[in-house]
Amino acid sequence: MKVLVLGSGAGGGFPQWNCNCRLCAGQRQGEVDASARTQSSIAVSQDGQSWVLLNASPDIGQQIRSQPQLRPRSGLRDTPIKAVVLMDAQIDHVTGLLSLREGPRIKLYATPCVFEDLTTGLPLINVLQHYCGTRWHMLPVAGHQTSAEFAIAGFDTLRFTAIAIPGMAPPYSPHRREQVTGDNIALLIEDLATGQRLFYAPGLADVGEQELQWMRRADCLLVDGTFWQECEMRDAGLSAKTAREMGHLPQQCSDTRTGMAELIGALPAQRKVLIHINNSNPILDQSSEQRRVLHASGIEVAHDGMEILL
Repeated sequence: MKVLVLGSGAGGGFPQWNCNCRLCAGQRQGEVDASARTQSSIAVSQDGQSWVLLNASPDIGQQIRSQPQLRPRSGLRDTPIKAVVLMDAQIDHVTGLLSLREGPRIKLYATPCVFEDLTTGLPLINVLQHYCGTRWHMLPVAGHQTSAEFAIAGFDTLRFTAIAIPGMAPPYSPHRREQVTGDNIALLIEDLATGQRLFYAPGLADVGEQELQWMRRADCLLVDGTFWQECEMRDAGLSAKTAREMGHLPQQCSDTRTGMAELIGALPAQRKVLIHINNSNPILDQSSEQRRVLHASGIEVAHDGMEILL
């Protein structure tokens, strides 16, 4: 299985277009040792020829243009992207679907909650019906059904499992204030040829025993790295909201929660990678103390263009 990180930043990317915080301003001025990042999305393949897109960020056009593996290969119009799987209905994970409208009908995999949000509060699917259209594939994660195994045509050696995880629905969702099963999912992807497994969860509000059980099965973890600490946005003067209120588990532990770094540091996966990094997170600075702490724990920080082979 080949994994290609198309975008590793959180909503707004890095540096964020309207942000003049220490990290964003420092990156622009060359004073912070940090690379620019587009908004988070990855692609997976069994052979390096055909790809499944996991989330479609607003930057998907730029991401495809910068990755030779995703460019058209034959004929006047072509794409090696054969399907899209959505982790949630957040605006920074779905609006890139509109940039795919010139291509063939989109094979779209999502839970009932996400389809509801994308036909009501943010009706992207309705809009796409006037262009390329979509072919819906419902992932039955809803109610008491907290996981569902599924296959994608043309990817016979990859087995996918959608897993309900703690998180927040977007502001335009009727479930914003009370989470419903299927608002947010992670994916466990197994390569049947190699036996290797990837656990992908760019948004993860908390990690309980159920999440740990799935994560223990993975050889590679590619998980939520949005914030370093709980009150990071408030301390930087960027927002009054905490990491918990925004639906993310920070890397650093607090009085009430174990941090993501400690949790994944204790897991048996061979590779542990943080993705969906917010522009306020000091781990963006490669020379920071926080980055050294992660390195000492064997935890990597994803970057645009990163490739993982499993």
